[in-house]
Order: sequence, then structure tokens, then C-alpha cells
Amino acid sequence: MKINWKVRFKNKQFWLMVLLAIAAPISAYYDVSRSDLTTWMSLWDLVVSVVSNPFVLFSIGVGVYNTIPDLTTVGLSDSRQALTMINQRSDK
Repeated sequence: MKINWKVRFKNKQFWLMVLLAIAAPISAYYDVSRSDLTTWMSLWDLVVSVVSNPFVLFSIGVGVYNTIPDLTTVGLSDSRQALTMINQRSDK
């Protein structure tokens, strides 16, 4: 599995996908809204609930896994071109 992690970690879209892969299962399972997280204690309680729930952790794992593959290649590895990149490509 050869992935150019340096370029991925610099990509804002990658981090947005990871954030959504984490937040979506949590908000769906626990029906969380902004008004539910008004104190640090309520946020901590949610984190403890998530960590102690295997189904939610599995859902988060599947979502994060789905952010990894380069869908233009077979398998998990990046293309040869992507492996040689230093910065993400801008086609503007």
C-alpha cells in the first residue's frame, strides 16, 4: 500500500472528508445538535459514549477508511503520478 500521505495531509478536502466521516455517524446515532454541546462536560460525555460504543466506532472506521483509496486506481495504492507529487495539483 503506497500512499503519498504528505500530499493528502496538506489537502483540505481530505481533512473535511475525515471530519465528516467522524461527525456523521456520531450525530446520526446520538441525534446530536449544537444545543446539546454547550459545555465541555457534555462534549466529554459524548466522547466517552462514542468510545464505549463498538457500533459507532465501526461506523467511524468505515467512513475514515473510505477517505483513503484513490478511486482512479485499483486497490489502496496511489497512482505513480500521485506518489511523485510534492503538492496537490491545481488545474486552475
